Amino acid sequence: MNTSPNAYTVDAFCDAYGIRRNLAYDEIKAGRLSIRKAGRRTIIRKIDADAWLDNLPVGNKEPAPAEEA
Repeated sequence: MNTSPNAYTVDAFCDAYGIRRNLAYDEIKAGRLSIRKAGRRTIIRKIDADAWLDNLPVGNKEPAPAEEA
């Protein structure tokens, strides 16, 4: 049975979403990633993590042409 967590610690969020801790804290500080506090522990709800992911900019679909030397 494969279950998904309802919330992540910062480390678990970083592992699940493939980012580094410094980016997670930058996103939190900028207000783009919502957190909750349980005592001293920082919790990121899955719904907030998914909203953060959905709001990231869309990347280019085609690679940029190589510049000629």
